[in-house]
Amino acid sequence: MRLVVKDLDLAGGEVLIAVLNYKDAKKLDVRPKDRIEISFKGKKLVAVADISGKEKPVSAGQIGLFEEILSRFGISDHGTGIVEVKAVGKPESVGYIREKLFGKRLNYKKLYAIIKDIVDNRLEESEITYFVSAGFAHGFTEEETFYLTKAMVETGHKLKFPKPVFDLHSIGGVPGNRTTMVVVPIVAAAGLTIPKTASRAITSPSGTSDTMEVLARVDLTAKEMERTVKKVKGCIVWGGAMDLAPADDKIIKVEHPLSIDAEGQMLASVMAKKASVGADYLLTEIPIGPTAKCRNKKEAEALEEKFISLARRLRIKNRVIITDGSQPVGRGIGPVLEARDVMWVLKNDKRAPSDLRERSLLMAGILLEMAGRKNGHKIAVEMLESGRAYEKMQEIIRCQGRQPEMAVGTFTYVVHADKSGKVKRIDNGRVAKLAKIAGAPDDKGAGRP
Repeated sequence: MRLVVKDLDLAGGEVLIAVLNYKDAKKLDVRPKDRIEISFKGKKLVAVADISGKEKPVSAGQIGLFEEILSRFGISDHGTGIVEVKAVGKPESVGYIREKLFGKRLNYKKLYAIIKDIVDNRLEESEITYFVSAGFAHGFTEEETFYLTKAMVETGHKLKFPKPVFDLHSIGGVPGNRTTMVVVPIVAAAGLTIPKTASRAITSPSGTSDTMEVLARVDLTAKEMERTVKKVKGCIVWGGAMDLAPADDKIIKVEHPLSIDAEGQMLASVMAKKASVGADYLLTEIPIGPTAKCRNKKEAEALEEKFISLARRLRIKNRVIITDGSQPVGRGIGPVLEARDVMWVLKNDKRAPSDLRERSLLMAGILLEMAGRKNGHKIAVEMLESGRAYEKMQEIIRCQGRQPEMAVGTFTYVVHADKSGKVKRIDNGRVAKLAKIAGAPDDKGAGRP
């Protein structure tokens, strides 16, 4: 069917959407949410159909297109043209998602198809949500996790840095654990190459990218990241801006409102990003505690084995440390508050939280020893106390692009205990929830001071 393009002057986000008049939809036997193939001047794409019940906004003989489709076809604002439209079936990957919902194991071909369709925006958010939920409910085998990781790497961009490349990761679940932002400048100051890509918050009030964004740009392109690392040895950037394992950020987007982080997807998410930057050595932190992602040492050791096994298949040397995740790290919870803690540590300020400082030095020391440096902890302390780590952080910030200063939120509320005593336990989940209710991470200055 040939239809005249109408610019709806709307953007639909990542999913490609086209609006048909109900009369044309009936002729095409298309219902809401069905897929249609649109052809224009030799270019073809598949979009999700929406149906206009009346002559407005789309009349019979017209097709209303969102900005994403118009730009792909090279049709200017309020431009027009004639396109060929036909109904097509759902992608095969939808059937594979259905298989996973019923608990079936998926091979590489099927997992690759799902990930490729996520990257190409051929799946709706609801379909990605079903995939995430299926992975959470039924889990992924070791083989499936490897296939998932491989598919994420193959459908994204891969970077090259001077070898050897070092990296680190914490599985999260502990508010305020911004060790990465201290470790990277320490080891970069000592001469190691450490191109750190980080994610946005999933279940926490701030991810490393959210906190680093208080100080510097994190949405660097691949070329900007390569240039930064070549110049100053390290960076802390958001992986989603440069097409590194791009499916991961789309999956995270649907995980966030559900507050779930399925183990197999978490493993694939972490290791795909590491493989994409060409990591040779990786330090992984697994915090344990009653409200952390791993509740006890047994769970942590089981996850440690999976990390090491997956890393081995990807030819990455992985060292795993199990740390105390029973309470928050640092003082502030929320992007600006956490960034303040980080800078206090790097400046050797007396207000610096000792737990953040010591945990960062431990991790930096291990990375330095993985690089063959003796007395890694001693070197890390020297880098920090001499001010070289702070200077390196300033170099990284300048290269990535310094942000205007962001202030802590002006409105505060102090909760007074109704009786005196000693704090025995802090619930990470409740602290994180309070910070999120206050507005973190979207409101950078919000959180729990």
